Amino acid sequence: MLLSLLKSELTAISSRDVEKLDQGCLLKVQQLELIQQLDQQISELPQLAELKNQSWFSDAVSQLDQLLEQCKEQNEVNRQSVEQSQLVVERFKHEILQNRGKAGLTYTAKGKPAVDSIGKGIKA
Repeated sequence: MLLSLLKSELTAISSRDVEKLDQGCLLKVQQLELIQQLDQQISELPQLAELKNQSWFSDAVSQLDQLLEQCKEQNEVNRQSVEQSQLVVERFKHEILQNRGKAGLTYTAKGKPAVDSIGKGIKA
């Protein structure tokens, strides 16, 4: 379930569907909370030590580890996609600012482009 949520998150990022991204984030948080609760319940089982010696239990843990690794990889892909989208937006913003205020283009203290609106229009 979590992996499918992460994959649909990438689709929402790619299509810039903010509403779908918000809904996906809520579902993802709910899913993570459920996983955390289940993990807590399993850790409190009195027969946990015995279960760990069972081959089916070890197989299930191994499958969960593989699924967790896939989720981590998908999350990394999503992170990179968001970063690339932010870079495109910044480039686009920079070009708009350049075209809008060629003479008044300046940079903020943080190195971000800005249009100087004070300009040379005041004579005192």
